Amino acid sequence: MLKDIFIDDFQYVVDELLIRNKSILDSLTKFSESAARVNRSIIKSVTNCGCIRINAKKQEIPIDVSLKEAKKYLKTHVEGKLCENCRDLIEKEIGSTLFYLASICNTLDLNLYDIVLKEIERMRTLGEFNLR
Repeated sequence: MLKDIFIDDFQYVVDELLIRNKSILDSLTKFSESAARVNRSIIKSVTNCGCIRINAKKQEIPIDVSLKEAKKYLKTHVEGKLCENCRDLIEKEIGSTLFYLASICNTLDLNLYDIVLKEIERMRTLGEFNLR
C-alpha cells in the first residue's frame, strides 16, 4: 500500500539525514522543543498576525445527550482561517516535530507506520469511549 511506503520512506530519510542529534537525549529534547514551536506559531497567528482568534469559554453540553450527540455541542474555540504565511510556518513546525518523532522511533527500533496502525485499531476498538 502506498501509504505505508510513504511513512516508511519518511522514517528512512530521517534516519539517513540525522547526524548531529543521534543520541536519544538529543532527539527527545529536539522533539519537545519542536512541539513548543508548534504552540508558539499558533499563538503568533493570534497575537501577531491576527488571522485567527481564540474565543474560549466553558464547553456546555446538555446532560441528556449521548456521547455522539455531545460532539455537536463542542467547539474548537478557533475563529477565522490561517493566512498562507501562518499556515506555511505551522506546517513547517509540525514537519519538524514529525522529523524528531521519527528519529525517536528509529533510535528505539520502532516502526512509525506500525504505531499509526495500532493507534487506529485502538481508536476503532474503543470508538466513542476513546475520550482524549
